[in-house]
Amino acid sequence: MSQDHEHGLPPKSSVSRWFLTTNHKDIGVLYLITALFFLLFGGVLALLFRLELISSGADLLGSMGYNQAVSTHGLLMVFWFISPFAFGFANYVVPLQIGADDLAFPRLNALSYWLYLFSGILMGVSFFQGTTFAGGWTMYAPLNTPAYIPGEGLGATSVVLALIMFTAAVTLGSVNFLTTMYRMRAEGLRMRDIPIFSLSINLTVWMMLFAFAALLAALMILASDHILGTTYFQYSIDGTTMATDADNPGASLLWAHLFWFFGHPEVYIVFFPALGVMAECFQTFTGRRLVGRKWFIISMVLVALQSFVVWMHHMFLTGINLPIKTIFMATTIGISLPFDLMVFSLIYTMAKGRVRFTTPFLFSLGALILFIIGGITGVFLGAIVLDYQFRGTYWVVAHFHYVMVSGATALFGGLYYWYPKITGKMYNERLGKIHFGVYFLGFNLLYFPMFIAWETPRRVFVYPEGLQIWHSMATVGGFILGASFLIMFYNLFVSLWRGEDVGPNPWEYATSAEWAVSSPPPLENFPGIPSYATGKLEFLDDETVAERTESTPGAAAHGHAATDGGTATDGGAVTARAAVTATEMEPAHEVGGEEHASHASFWPFLISLAGFITFLGLSGVRTGSVFYLSLAAVGGLGTFGSLLGMTRELFHAPEMAIAERWPFERVEKMKLGMWTFLASDIVLFGAFIGSYAFVRVAYGWTAWHHDLIPAEHVTMPGLINTYLLLTSSFLVVIAMVAAERESKRGTVAALVGTFALGVGFLINKGLEWQHLFHISTESFPNGWTLSTNIASSTFYLTTGLHGAHVTIGLIICAYMTVRAWNGAYQGDDRAIEYFGLYWHFVDIVWLFLFPLFYIL
Repeated sequence: MSQDHEHGLPPKSSVSRWFLTTNHKDIGVLYLITALFFLLFGGVLALLFRLELISSGADLLGSMGYNQAVSTHGLLMVFWFISPFAFGFANYVVPLQIGADDLAFPRLNALSYWLYLFSGILMGVSFFQGTTFAGGWTMYAPLNTPAYIPGEGLGATSVVLALIMFTAAVTLGSVNFLTTMYRMRAEGLRMRDIPIFSLSINLTVWMMLFAFAALLAALMILASDHILGTTYFQYSIDGTTMATDADNPGASLLWAHLFWFFGHPEVYIVFFPALGVMAECFQTFTGRRLVGRKWFIISMVLVALQSFVVWMHHMFLTGINLPIKTIFMATTIGISLPFDLMVFSLIYTMAKGRVRFTTPFLFSLGALILFIIGGITGVFLGAIVLDYQFRGTYWVVAHFHYVMVSGATALFGGLYYWYPKITGKMYNERLGKIHFGVYFLGFNLLYFPMFIAWETPRRVFVYPEGLQIWHSMATVGGFILGASFLIMFYNLFVSLWRGEDVGPNPWEYATSAEWAVSSPPPLENFPGIPSYATGKLEFLDDETVAERTESTPGAAAHGHAATDGGTATDGGAVTARAAVTATEMEPAHEVGGEEHASHASFWPFLISLAGFITFLGLSGVRTGSVFYLSLAAVGGLGTFGSLLGMTRELFHAPEMAIAERWPFERVEKMKLGMWTFLASDIVLFGAFIGSYAFVRVAYGWTAWHHDLIPAEHVTMPGLINTYLLLTSSFLVVIAMVAAERESKRGTVAALVGTFALGVGFLINKGLEWQHLFHISTESFPNGWTLSTNIASSTFYLTTGLHGAHVTIGLIICAYMTVRAWNGAYQGDDRAIEYFGLYWHFVDIVWLFLFPLFYIL
């Protein structure tokens, strides 16, 4: 407790601790607890609609209640439970496994968690806004648009905004983990040598970085349809007849492309951390290093890459031509092959080792069995002909759950595996095994009958009478599965108070670095600076670190570190005995000199709270309600003020003195973080530009001109803005040069010039929009507004997104100008360079938008 107080943290028994903490282990615990809450939330909804399905027809919940329960169950489980549950372990374990004292950006880590929590709260609030979203968890268009949502549809809008908030949390977390894993590994620890769980997280966050950017684009467009009245996914409705796509051909297909470009990588985003847990448990409880470890890793990399080229197999029933479908059938079959290798690797590891059937191993083995069933049944759906028969049936429901919930099964094994490390207590092993038995029985009784009752339509509560027995069995299985978690919660809660105290390593063959420190670990993780330079884990004192940094500044030795794997001996794996000895050394914060890392900040919580209020207000602004408008205004001001407060806070997150940083040895931490963020932003803009191109091609490239304002009205403003932005980029370079030469006047002048040109861009854009809104022509007597047609919607929303980026850049520029006036940045132009990367990116994007929207 005294260690915590030295770093500004209240004790763990204090409520304020959990609102202030930025320490990765605390954030990991918060993620785990919150994800388990959403498991209960989604699980209760599942039991409700399973009760409905005991008999055919909506007798219990009613049709709308059933649709809401099914839709929100899927959304909660996929977004708010499985991935955050995995990232609870990632937050806690990955820095320990790679030898880091925390994540690269601790406050952003806390902000990521609080955004996740408040996004879930916003999801819950949607139930109290009339009706929540009821169009299925895939949110297909046009069922996701206001025209198909009963009443005012505020709850559905809140769900869309909650997903945007969740996606923001994911993006921050992805940038943070990637920066950490490439800049903060222990000396001598190559990427190929880090434990399998950390490798699985590395590949997961790469997929998240790009996949969630595509989802963010889809959600922003959908939110615009809900709030601003754009017509991306809207169909015209003629009286009481069915909607047609005459005004917007291809709208539903556009949503499917955007969603499934995210949706299929999401399957592996969910499963990869579970795969990492399975590998860790198989190694630990067989006493063998993973058989074919190198090929296991290569297979994971191949799957991560291929995951982005298989999305169209979810769209075999659409009007996409057969040759394209055939290509995606081949990529679907191809992605199954690396999984075969990984499955055989785990089986051979088990066959060649001495298995100890502990609770974590049982859950990992159970997950492997369930995944094999899920994978085999999924092959059927990869064939176009069979997919025509099975798509839209309960065969897909069963397959999907055997894959996704098998991942959750492995993660429950991970909860038991790392529970002693997190709490310092051992759970009750007998209750753990009983939990597995009840869980495995309930799981298969719930989902396997769905294969037999496959003719049941998905998301429909009416089915043939002959299938009732199978649905009754599934409902019984669902309640058994739910009851199994009562055993787990009882076991873990009671063990927290009565469990046996454990040392650093309760598992005989666990050899990754988290088992080399006390349980739970000290605040700053290690008793010294961890190093694998000699091929085994050592902790260096200050004198040794100083000698190494003086002799080889910026360099890191390259040993062959076997960081996990039981009986591995190549290069000297850390043994369990060495792990126990390591914990007897002095705490890291006492060895590491006078500079202490900060671990407390209240601003991430305040920013997220203000963001929640903003989004709640936005959900109802289209109604004109003073209440919702006030919420949006207050929340927006609170968000801005909180962000400003965080920038002014003194918070220290020092770089590691020595670390393995390949392949980014010459890239500072902040610059790598900015590069990573911009990589995600490229996908975001790419999705917006791709959406514009897709709907324009569907509409007819030349026919599109009939929905546009004549060119003479719009070309010149775009050309002027192009010159303004290009000139502003040049001034940012001048500001960097002036700062490097320690010219305060030159730095301030260049930043002021950049700001003025950016403001000029926005003023010119505002005048252009004002003119277009009020233009009166024969074709557009009421002006050319956001909702006039699909062409106007794409123009305003895409250029508006760019304008929002310019606005954010101007806020940063204004802040930096004030700091430069007060003498900052002289002789150190790094901060201006980081801003310049963002500003140049915004300018480059405009070079694509100008010809697309003003010339072509």
